Amino acid sequence: MSNPIIETDLGQVLGQINQKLDNLSTDANDLKIGQARLEEKVSNLSRETTEIKSSIKEITDTQKTLTADIADLKGSKSLIVPIVVAVITSILTLLVRAIPIN
Repeated sequence: MSNPIIETDLGQVLGQINQKLDNLSTDANDLKIGQARLEEKVSNLSRETTEIKSSIKEITDTQKTLTADIADLKGSKSLIVPIVVAVITSILTLLVRAIPIN
């Protein structure tokens, strides 16, 4: 068997190769653009995560402050009752002493 001879125009073959190379170049550019968009989104997510962490820390600090304030109020409330009793007792004592005894 002899090898068959294939006749093709070299210009046509080179044109097809150039077209495929252009397509590959376009695809590579599209990939670069997509990668840049993804990097920007990741950067934005990272920034938002940092902001959320900061907000959580602020909320935690506020919660600790409020808890301490409530504990202080409960302590003050326990002091109010004895003060009121002392004031009422002193007023009653003054009233009883003000009544003349014959």
